[in-house]
Amino acid sequence: MVGHVLMQTDLGGALPLVTRGKVRDLYEVDDSTLLFVTTDRISAYDVIMGNGIPNKGSLLCLMTAHWFTVLSEAIPGLQTHFITLDLPSQIPTDAREQYRNRCMQARKLEIFKIEAIVRGYIAGSAWSSYKTDGTVCGINIQPGLRESEAFPEGPLYTPSTKAEQGAHDENIHPDIAAEIVGAKYAKAIEELALSLYKHAAAYAYQRGIIIADTKFEFGLDKETDQVVLVDEVLTPDSSRFWSSDTYKIGEAQSSFDKQHLRDWLVGQGLKGKEGVQIPDHVVAKTEEKYREACERLTGRKWNEMIAGEAV
Repeated sequence: MVGHVLMQTDLGGALPLVTRGKVRDLYEVDDSTLLFVTTDRISAYDVIMGNGIPNKGSLLCLMTAHWFTVLSEAIPGLQTHFITLDLPSQIPTDAREQYRNRCMQARKLEIFKIEAIVRGYIAGSAWSSYKTDGTVCGINIQPGLRESEAFPEGPLYTPSTKAEQGAHDENIHPDIAAEIVGAKYAKAIEELALSLYKHAAAYAYQRGIIIADTKFEFGLDKETDQVVLVDEVLTPDSSRFWSSDTYKIGEAQSSFDKQHLRDWLVGQGLKGKEGVQIPDHVVAKTEEKYREACERLTGRKWNEMIAGEAV
């Protein structure tokens, strides 16, 4: 089902715009609530493409809501910023259908200035670094690992800086993350990120998907001093998903994410170029891979999900 591609949000002044990110636009609902609107924009190598992926925004939003439910059931006491998928009353009647399924009301929190990356398998930049000097983000890794192999001592926490739009995130050692957010919060973030990954990886594996690595973001509830899971969670935009059916150690894996787009950009010499127009066949393949990951992980058909049934 190919839908309208939403590249830019416009709420007609119904809510004040807070910021525009690579994919999400944030609006203020009230003093304690934000509206996350997930567009169909897609970025690669830290730049936004000139056209989007149909249905991508709705898919990311509904997948994230699904994961909030799954993880809250798996981890007692888990705090998330999620409030509801319902649109706030201020959204005009004539705009509500366009924004249905792609908006999430969330608690307004102070966001920690790091990204919490957890790697269960050695791939991507981790593999490149390991081949060079035997480390991943400054952490010594035992010799002899092959590409796409699981880390033998369990998932690895490798935080990164949270760069402003247009800048590049940088992988950092956990000790540097502690300097940025403070030792107490750094420890809580690391422990929670690893716990989230382990529960999610087990859940996904039962559904035929390996979560090779993923990125979490966290905020602080100042009233309770609790670390809170925020932003998108375990989507093809924030994670590297592989099929367990075709997984083979010692080689690169086919992914349910942007890899098809990245490969095309590299092949065309367009890596890092702003505003690139993605050809139809790459758009179609990317949408297909995102949708397959969503259906496997939620256990629901995509058409059923966007029909408005509860996730």
